[in-house]
Amino acid sequence: AVVSTQSTGGQELSDSEIEHFVDSVCKETIHPSQIGAMLMSFCLKGLTTQETTTLTRCMMNSGTVQKWDPSWIVVDKHSTGGVGDKVTFPLVAALACFPVKVPMISGRGLGHTGGTIDKLAAIPGFEYRLSEEK
Repeated sequence: AVVSTQSTGGQELSDSEIEHFVDSVCKETIHPSQIGAMLMSFCLKGLTTQETTTLTRCMMNSGTVQKWDPSWIVVDKHSTGGVGDKVTFPLVAALACFPVKVPMISGRGLGHTGGTIDKLAAIPGFEYRLSEEK
């Protein structure tokens, strides 16, 4: 069973409890209402620095972690899509003039505007599903 902050009496969640929560979400072995309850608890109670650190680490390690060549200068311009990606597209184009790598890990299907990837996918011939090697 997933531990919520209610069941801990408001005490700080242990690393293992947070790891179990994230693992359960990823494996889809937890009911959506339990996810909602835990997230609401996070919102209302807040998270300690340790809980935030553990949650971030667990979420990061729940998928593929990219490894970059140590000689690269890697920068990020995170985008949620917005109405027109008015900053993302020109900024990334400008950054292409410099010796930096911009991985552009972006979202899809974000509301009525779509995500950045949705817009890029609409460009004929644009390749947006890249292998790790590319």
